[in-house]
Amino acid sequence: MTLSDDTEDVRSPYGDLLRRYVRQMSTPSITLRPPTADEYAGWMTRGCEGYAADIGPARDLDPAAALEAAYQEFGALLTDGLETENQLVWLACDDDEPVGSLWIGTQKTMPFIYLVEVLAEQRGKGYGRAIMLAGEEECRRRGYTHLALNVFGSNKIATGLYDSLGYVVVTQEMRKTL
Repeated sequence: MTLSDDTEDVRSPYGDLLRRYVRQMSTPSITLRPPTADEYAGWMTRGCEGYAADIGPARDLDPAAALEAAYQEFGALLTDGLETENQLVWLACDDDEPVGSLWIGTQKTMPFIYLVEVLAEQRGKGYGRAIMLAGEEECRRRGYTHLALNVFGSNKIATGLYDSLGYVVVTQEMRKTL
């Protein structure tokens, strides 16, 4: 029996439960660690470029304006870089090799995920799920009971991941081109 996300097992009422179990059992093991200063600079560049690619179309910005906005928003939140209070930036590593990153802000009563990154060459291997689960565990360890995030509607892969992890939509912005 194949238990992929696009296969519906009509013979068993446990099909969805089994798919979740298989995903959980096949999730790679990662560790989270703070980046070095050099790693942080690369992380900042990748993060701003990725964010600019998302906000450009969403805000109707040209690529240069989107990149400028991304650097401004990151800078406003990470005023002291890695030392910024209530901002947790980690590299996700598999056997000491970075495979992605996670940025969570804890300045409010509910932590907020600002960035989840899986390096391009590591995508499709379960690292997104592993990074999210590690972030959730870190928040639990710090005493939090909820975790929030925002996802662009065009990012169907991320939306599917968050749905499979139990995240629910609490607000939604919609738009129509006229």
